[in-house]
Amino acid sequence: MQTKNNKLAVLKEPTLAEAAVLIERAFAQRHTLLVAGNCHVHYDGRASSTLENGERFIIVKSDGSLLVHRPTGYEPVNWQPAGGVFTVEVNDDKLEIQGIRSKPHERVKVTFNEVLLVSALSLFDAGEFLLHASEDDMHRAILLKPSLFEEGFKPISWEKHVEPGFIDIYGEDKDGRLVIVEVKRRAATKEAALQLSKYIEPIKAKVNRPVRAVLAAPSLGKDVQRLLVTLGLEYKVLDPKDCALVLKKSGTSKLESFFNSQ
Repeated sequence: MQTKNNKLAVLKEPTLAEAAVLIERAFAQRHTLLVAGNCHVHYDGRASSTLENGERFIIVKSDGSLLVHRPTGYEPVNWQPAGGVFTVEVNDDKLEIQGIRSKPHERVKVTFNEVLLVSALSLFDAGEFLLHASEDDMHRAILLKPSLFEEGFKPISWEKHVEPGFIDIYGEDKDGRLVIVEVKRRAATKEAALQLSKYIEPIKAKVNRPVRAVLAAPSLGKDVQRLLVTLGLEYKVLDPKDCALVLKKSGTSKLESFFNSQ
């Protein structure tokens, strides 16, 4: 079966010769190839390995990378990075797909004695990958880059225990005032504002200086701004995507350094 726009070609339970024709065409046109069936895999390169016969599927991508997958698990049981050159041939009632890379030299050979499915796909993907952060990730991002929250902010701790619960971030602003920060990943609700207000008095009872309480979230829900004003609380815009980028660039080393210094 082949679609009218030549984006997809599929063979179900083909002969080995029929499968080889479509596979060879996919290699020539740099299409993404999927082959499912009973196969044996041998690899030489970074190490040497043999995978005995079993029903599994392989994916050869347009960049010359190869993945061998079992029916279960998300990780490939064998793989080869991009840059491989692939060939296919049928010998002695077996279909053999071979991929070779030169730098470093490595070779993978997949031998099918039965092919259940062959699919060749012409795919295009230029979409940008957008990484989003959880609330815990947002806490970590503020610790790594306090200016995400506010210029001059100095974190002291996170998940600080007080009688009503745990304060997400606890720190000090540039004027020496203590700051209680409640972080929300989505639009902050009235419940979040009320939760934050419960932390103020226990903190004020222990310190002899001004205390600010700030709700940090990408946006506010309906009528939350009015409630914040009534309760004497503040709001700061905090975008999960900005937090995710900080984590992506910084890794975990700076975060470990932060905790080791406390």
